[in-house]
Amino acid sequence: MPDKQPIFITGIGTGIGKTVVSAILTEKLKADYWKPIQSGDLDNSDTLTVKGLISNNVTQFFPEAYALTQPFSPHKSAALDKITIDLENIVLPKTDNQLIIEGAGGLMVPLNSNFLIIDLIKQLNARVVLVSRHYLGSINHTLLSIHALKKYGIPVMGIVFNGPKDIYSKSYILEYSELTDLGQIPDYKTVDKKTIKEAGKFITL
Repeated sequence: MPDKQPIFITGIGTGIGKTVVSAILTEKLKADYWKPIQSGDLDNSDTLTVKGLISNNVTQFFPEAYALTQPFSPHKSAALDKITIDLENIVLPKTDNQLIIEGAGGLMVPLNSNFLIIDLIKQLNARVVLVSRHYLGSINHTLLSIHALKKYGIPVMGIVFNGPKDIYSKSYILEYSELTDLGQIPDYKTVDKKTIKEAGKFITL
C-alpha cells in the first residue's frame, strides 16, 4: 500500500471485533501494530492477543502509551490509577511501515475530562476503518459513528462488517453513508493464526 498514513481501527461500540479486524489487517498488510491505550486485562492485552495471531515476521508491536490496570472507560481507569491521560504523551511511534492503530471502545469514549477517542484520531492524523456488527440498534450506532467522523473531518476508508450477515442493515448503512464496503468477516467459532490469515481475503484495501 503506497499511502502510509496510519490506519485507525475503531468500532461502533465495545465487543464489535476491533481486535480481530486489527489482527487481520496487520497480517494482510504485514503492518506494524499499536494500541495507544489499554484499559485492564494487562496480562491478556489486545497487543498480546494480536501478537499471538500474527504469522509474519515483519510486524513490529509498539508499547502502549497508557497501560491502565482497571477494565473501564479510559478516563475512569486512569482516575482509579491516580493518573490523567495527557494526549501530548500519545505520540505516533516511528516506523517506515504501515501502522495499524487500535482504539479503545467507540469514538465517543472519554480519555479525560476534555478529550475523546475521536479527538485522539484527529490528533494522530489517521484515517479510519470502521468496524460494524449487526444487532438491533446497530444501524443507529453505525450511522452516528459515521456522522461524528464526518463532522470531525476524519477520512474514512470504509466499513468492515464483522459476524453474521444482515443484508437489510448492511445495504441501508452503505446506501445512506455512501461509504465503501471493505468486506464481511465470517463469525468464526475459533480465531487463530490460520483463520486470521485466511480472513484477509474477505477485506479489500
